[in-house]
Amino acid sequence: MKVKYGFQSALRAMRAHKSRSLLTILGITIGILSIIMVMSLGKGAEGLILSQIQGLGSKSIIISPGRQPKGLTDPSILDSLSNQSLTDRDLILLSKKSNVPDAVDTMPIVVGVATASRENQNYRLTIIGATQLISKIYDIQPSLGNFFTDDDVRGRNSVVVIGSKVEEKLFGSTPALGQQIRIKGRNFRVIGILPKKGQLSFINFDETVAMPHTTAQQYIFGAKYFHHIVVQVDSEQNIPQAVKDINITLRNSHGITDPAKDDFYLQTQAEITSMVSTITNVLTLFLGSIAAISLIVGGIGIMNIMLVSVTERTREIGLRKALGATDSNILSQFLIESVMLTAVGGLAGILLGATFSLLVSVILTKILGVNWAFNLSLSAIILGLGVAGLIGLVFGLYPARRASLKSPIEALRYE
Repeated sequence: MKVKYGFQSALRAMRAHKSRSLLTILGITIGILSIIMVMSLGKGAEGLILSQIQGLGSKSIIISPGRQPKGLTDPSILDSLSNQSLTDRDLILLSKKSNVPDAVDTMPIVVGVATASRENQNYRLTIIGATQLISKIYDIQPSLGNFFTDDDVRGRNSVVVIGSKVEEKLFGSTPALGQQIRIKGRNFRVIGILPKKGQLSFINFDETVAMPHTTAQQYIFGAKYFHHIVVQVDSEQNIPQAVKDINITLRNSHGITDPAKDDFYLQTQAEITSMVSTITNVLTLFLGSIAAISLIVGGIGIMNIMLVSVTERTREIGLRKALGATDSNILSQFLIESVMLTAVGGLAGILLGATFSLLVSVILTKILGVNWAFNLSLSAIILGLGVAGLIGLVFGLYPARRASLKSPIEALRYE
C-alpha cells in the first residue's frame, strides 16, 4: 500500500510539472539512447566484419609475410606489405602432400591498386593476382566468360576478369567481353565479367580486376614475392595439424631455427574471428563509456530537480509526518519518484535508440552496399533499464534523505 501510494504520488508530481519532468528525463534519455546505439551499431559492425572474414571459409589458413602485428598500431603492419619472404619456392613446398598432408588447395595472392583505362575512360580499382582457384576459394563465378586457367598462369597471359562496376565505368552499355583495357601501359583482354558481388573477405569484387598472379607480378607490381598464401585444409579438425606442418615447412625453407625469428605468420579463421571480436568489443566498451558520461549529467539534473521538489513540498512533508508518516515513508516516496523519472527516460532512450539504430543500419546497407544487420540484444535492453534505475537510486538518495530528515514542526511553518 505504501509503495502504491509512492507511485501515485510520483505520478501526480510528474503530471503537475510536465515540462519540468520532460526536461529532467531528457538527459537520461540521451544517455541511454547513445549507449543503445553504440552497442547495436557495434554488434552490427562486428557481424559485418566477421561475415567478410568468413567469406574465405572456415577451413582456410592465411599465411602472410613478416612478423605478426600485435595490434592496429604495430609498425610491422607496414613491414608486412613490403616483406618479400613468401616466394615461389614456398608455394611449391606447401603444395606438396608430403609437407602438408591435410592441405587440399594452395593459392598465392598479390594485391594492389592501379588505374585502368579504355579510350577516354579511367577508373582506379583493386587488382588481385591469383590462380584459377580464386573461383573455388571465394565461391565466385563469372556471369559472362570464364576465369583464367593454369595455362594463363604459366604463360603470364594478359587476361583479366573484371567486376561489375569496372565494366560499368569503363564500358558503359558497350559489351566488354573480349574487349581490352589498359593497365600500366599494357593491354589486357577481358575474358570474364563477375556478377554484382559486393564486399567479400575485405575485397570489393565489383571494383576489382582479377588476373593470373604471374601476370600481376611481372607487369603490374614488378615483384617476385607474394602478399599472402591461402591454404585450404580438408576439414576444420585438421587445421591445428596443418598449422604445425606449415610452420615446419616454412621454417625449414627459410632456415629458421628459432620460432621467435619467424619471417611469416599464420592466421586461421578462428584466430581472426577472435581478434576482431576482441577489438570491436573494446571499441564498443570505450564508446559506451563516453556515452555514459551523459548519464552522469542526466543524474545530476535528476538530483537538482528532486532537491527543488523537496523544497517546494516542504509543507506536504510536514503534514504527512504530523499524520504519522515515518522517515522511511518519506524517503521511499521521493526515491520512487526519482527512479520513476529515470525509468521513463530509460524506456524512451531504448525505444529511440532502437529506432535510430534500425534507420542507420538500413541507410548504411543502402549507401555502402553491404549487409549491415540491425542487432539489438536483450542484454542491451536490460543494461539500459538497469543503468537508468541505478542512476535514479544514486542521484535520488540525497534529496530523499533530506526530505525524510525534515522536522514536522519546522516543515509546517515553512512558507
